[in-house]
Amino acid sequence: MRTTPEDKINTYVARGWWGDATLSSLFAAALQNAPDGEALLDPSNRSDLVDGAPRRLSFREIDRLADCLAAFLHRSGLRQGDKILLQMPNVVEIVLAYLAAGRLGLIVSPVAMQYGQFELSHIDEVIAPSAYLAFRRFRGAAFGSDQGDALNPDCLRLFLDEENWQDIAAADDAAYRSYRDGLEINANDIFTICWTSGTTGRSKGVPRSYNHWLSSTLASEDAIRLKPGAVMLNPFPFINMAAIGGFLFYWLQLGAKMVLHHPFEANVLLGQLQDEKVEYTIFPPAVLTQLLHGKAQVKAHFDLSALKIVGSGSAPLEPQMITGFKSEFGVDVVNIFGSNEGMTVLSNIVDVPVAADRASFFPRFGRSEFDWDNRVSQRLETKLVDIETGAEIVTPGQVGECYIRGVTVFDGYYNSPEDNAQAFSADGYFRSGDLFEIAGDKNQFYRFVGRCKSLIVRGGVNISPEELDEILARHPSIAEVAVAAYPDTVMGEKICAFAVLHDGKTLTLDDLRAFMDGLKVAIFKWPERLEIIDALPRNAMNMADKPVAEICLPQRVPLGFHGTWANRSEF
Repeated sequence: MRTTPEDKINTYVARGWWGDATLSSLFAAALQNAPDGEALLDPSNRSDLVDGAPRRLSFREIDRLADCLAAFLHRSGLRQGDKILLQMPNVVEIVLAYLAAGRLGLIVSPVAMQYGQFELSHIDEVIAPSAYLAFRRFRGAAFGSDQGDALNPDCLRLFLDEENWQDIAAADDAAYRSYRDGLEINANDIFTICWTSGTTGRSKGVPRSYNHWLSSTLASEDAIRLKPGAVMLNPFPFINMAAIGGFLFYWLQLGAKMVLHHPFEANVLLGQLQDEKVEYTIFPPAVLTQLLHGKAQVKAHFDLSALKIVGSGSAPLEPQMITGFKSEFGVDVVNIFGSNEGMTVLSNIVDVPVAADRASFFPRFGRSEFDWDNRVSQRLETKLVDIETGAEIVTPGQVGECYIRGVTVFDGYYNSPEDNAQAFSADGYFRSGDLFEIAGDKNQFYRFVGRCKSLIVRGGVNISPEELDEILARHPSIAEVAVAAYPDTVMGEKICAFAVLHDGKTLTLDDLRAFMDGLKVAIFKWPERLEIIDALPRNAMNMADKPVAEICLPQRVPLGFHGTWANRSEF
């Protein structure tokens, strides 16, 4: 499957921006360069997650196991272009699954471990996967077998802690070898369909080709500047831009050692950073804040002297956090602003050398009037657009939505023409939904202001309030409802539901959470606060008005209320 028009492919190839590399070709190069060096490490607490002792694999061992898994998938009937739904924790098998899928030309659709049957059934309807790959048990309890019940009967359920896939002698499997050797896998083929929340409610599929991923990886490569063979630790689930572009492809390009961590176990994480002499990792802002606040204890018990650079993002950073990490730990923080769709701007130590500036200033990538160190800056186009008039903003101090197009940007949501009509401008720019203004002494920066799309960002995870409106409006006690974010010092934002009840009805937060549990909605989407109100305030367009969110806050801090409402009678 390909989504990029041929003329665009030809243009990017002619300019040297896109090539013919795939995950398999990157792995082959890493294998040839350092076959026996340690390359992939399980989290040290693997046995708390799934069966088996932690593994430390070389590229040669990875090659054998990836081939075994690919042969197993082939024997199960999977063929090029088939979609596999992947729901696995950060253990070595999830990396093996990506590599095996790449060898067979499969399309990987990874989903969060927190997703329940409610989310899986929606994804099943959208992409109709041929197989579901998971562990039958997770953290000592039933997992994959229960989750798989949400999928269509024709979808294979494959459980890696039950099958004997590791015993398959792939080298002796003539049918698999013949099939693999006869495949033609192109760098413009779709490799993944990840999932994103947005203003239209339920999650949407984001197809990305190998060239899309490698373009995003280029941005990380120029911002982070690790040397071949470096040690990196990935604490992000392999479901989105942070892990796939920021680690999976980057790891192979460098022939590096990748340490896996299943988020987040603080002492385990710090122990891994110390024991494996990790040079680079990514933390969400909440984790950076916690580490900096507990710096005395961290320094007393852990040696983090090998750590040189940390990426962060997904929520605004504080200047004192960036400067504090440098002064207290000798660690530079790179601010990464990205999305599954391909939004890619980064503040690194070369393009934004003043540490405090990296908290909110981003180089204006894709502008011909500026020359930046990061190569991806010349392969993108960006502009700010007034959300009311649609006019381009070219002067400082005026807030607008960032539009972006270029090599990192996807081609459109999977099977979602209505969403795509809203997501792209007439001239082909992706509407990011993120608000910036022009700043800097030479107008060289974008300064992040906020979001015009209505995402709640809880612990670095995007949550669609519209989806929650639709779910909660089904409750028999609720006449109408709207959810909003409220600030939290640890998670960044949490979820508050504002509910208007039917006459004579009552409702508690426990009632609401039990209702969502009954629908098998992922726990991270459950409201953490409930406000019963007489009516949702309306603006002139009869939409729920922003001030309702302030009821939630003793500090009266204004919230990014999303400005939509749901009436139960409509569902």
